[in-house]
Amino acid sequence: MKTKHLTFIITLFICYFGHTQDMKEGFTYLETGKYAEAERFFENILKSYPTNKTARLCYGRAVGLHNNPEKAISIFTGLLKDHPNDFEIKLNYAESLLWNKNFVSAENYYIKLVNENDKSFPALLGYANTLSNLKNFDKALEYVNKALEVSAGNPNALVSKKYIRFGLANNKVQTKEFDEGEAILKENLNDFKNDTETLQNLANLYLISEQNEKAQEVFEQIGKNPNNKLLSLIGLSLTNHINGKEKEALEISKQAIDLVNSNTTQNLKERTTERYIQALIWNKKFSQAQKEIDNLITKNTTPENWILSLRATLNIYKSNFKKSIRDYDLILKKDSASFDGNLGKANALKALGKYKQAYNFADSTLVFYPNQKDAINFIKTLNRSYTPFINTRASYSFDNGNNEAYSYTVNSEFALSTRFKLMGSYNYRTNSNSINNIKASSNNFTFGFSYELLNNLTFTGDAGIFNSKSDINNYSKFLTKLSFNYRPFKLQILDFGYNREMQNFNTELQDREIVMDNYFLNYSLNTNFNLGFFSQYYYTTQNDGNNRNLFFASLYYSILEKPSLKAGINYQNLSFKNQVPTIYFSPASFNAIEIFTNIIKTDTSLKRKGWFYELTAATGYQFIEDDDKQSTFRLQGKLGYKLSERSFINLFGTHSNIASTIATGFTFTELGVQFKYYIMKKPVFETSKMF
Repeated sequence: MKTKHLTFIITLFICYFGHTQDMKEGFTYLETGKYAEAERFFENILKSYPTNKTARLCYGRAVGLHNNPEKAISIFTGLLKDHPNDFEIKLNYAESLLWNKNFVSAENYYIKLVNENDKSFPALLGYANTLSNLKNFDKALEYVNKALEVSAGNPNALVSKKYIRFGLANNKVQTKEFDEGEAILKENLNDFKNDTETLQNLANLYLISEQNEKAQEVFEQIGKNPNNKLLSLIGLSLTNHINGKEKEALEISKQAIDLVNSNTTQNLKERTTERYIQALIWNKKFSQAQKEIDNLITKNTTPENWILSLRATLNIYKSNFKKSIRDYDLILKKDSASFDGNLGKANALKALGKYKQAYNFADSTLVFYPNQKDAINFIKTLNRSYTPFINTRASYSFDNGNNEAYSYTVNSEFALSTRFKLMGSYNYRTNSNSINNIKASSNNFTFGFSYELLNNLTFTGDAGIFNSKSDINNYSKFLTKLSFNYRPFKLQILDFGYNREMQNFNTELQDREIVMDNYFLNYSLNTNFNLGFFSQYYYTTQNDGNNRNLFFASLYYSILEKPSLKAGINYQNLSFKNQVPTIYFSPASFNAIEIFTNIIKTDTSLKRKGWFYELTAATGYQFIEDDDKQSTFRLQGKLGYKLSERSFINLFGTHSNIASTIATGFTFTELGVQFKYYIMKKPVFETSKMF
């Protein structure tokens, strides 16, 4: 509770000095909050009666509560010199320290007052409010209860107790003691039945603790009071958004907009408008959102921060990150502690690849808002990209050509900074064929690094050795991969480079020592209207004198975001310079077209232990040279479980009859298990407590 609203002292003055008829007008000004009028009134009184204690006391209160708390301290200090033992003056002096936000000094002074008179209601309540301002809420609650023992049911003390409980509950939320915080807020509801502020705090607690159904129930309860219908709808729109129900969120926000009228307070109008535009953005109705924002800016030549934040958010969704940053800079110029400004800019910087700066602004958010959930989750997500890990994979595959293979892979990444990352991998594979009874094994080791040359350009390179052993042939070959990842424009990614690899799908191919030099180019394009495109081109030269051209393109549409559901069409073209069908599948021309659907729930979307999955189903036709078309199918799946914040396990499988996998007429099946473990809690450059 704000100390300037502690009217009990003023009431005491009125009762005590009620016989002073010519001061009643000034007392009324103080009692009704007309501090400027009270200041002028008592200033005039003091011209005639400069030593009048009552007039000086009331003048000090009027000055302090109007706009000059420092002068009030001076006035009360003078009164204390003249009346050193006057407890009433001491109380006013203590309160003036609160007006000046000298909370530490106020605490020390109130301790003296409480020791002097431990039954003084004003002293006990003033001390409780001082402790509350110092965020010592447990002790504040103790003293507000003592004040209520002296004056049972006192409305000022009860209001102070309500706000002290808010502080206590907030502390519990920050330490994730949600049950305790919930209990504290429910105690408030016992004293203030259906109190709107308490219900809002309770709903926020449920949102932060991800108890969205309970939050929705509380917002619905708020709406039972017709005066709070807008507050209810604003909250319900948010809970629907959090639950992924964007259409419902927009519909509810439209209902709220329709309820705004001339009697709606300015603050509530702004909050309702803000939620409506946010809902438009969530539903990707960008043109309509832009129109609404433009109207707000037209009406406000100097846009307030909430308007700038809306425009910045819209540009984030449209991937106009540089424009977004400009608005966040304007916000921070006005308010360096702005939550939207700091964390919003962190998100935009991350999207631009400026990860170090993104960390800085996320950290700034936590300076102003300790333990804030969204900022903590942002840093966790960013940390995950740089936290060292080990990934192990074991698989078994077979085809209808009697080929079998067992493969074991382990790879690891170790980021030394946001720009530089070390990488290593090892693969052991065994091939066998029951028809020719040939067996072969291979060991493949590579080591490399990744370095961010520019915010939108990253180089990755590795080199290694491929060692093959079989009943027929033993050899070792040098392998390497050099690639660039480039983001030329928003929503576009270009990968290009060179990759030298060995053909080791089966024993016969492995024994032939076929080295493949691949030159590749990948291009992906996303849009703001759910359409996406991916294309890939490989030109391969082989040491057996053959060349290969491989082109793949995919056009898809995002149907859902949570979980991700896509459907689309794929096209593939393959051709070889020389046809050697007795050795490996090498048609002069091969074309395949398929329709597919893909559903994904990623492990990164999980905030705690739980299942993640991926399933792709595709069917179509393949055309091999002049042969008749053949139907194709492809099934790929993954089912995993998040064991902890640092460990994940999944089972995966593939079943396909597409000829380009190995050869025409073949079907191929692979089954396996994968385990990933983050060997440190955080990136090595973020903490010294690595293990």
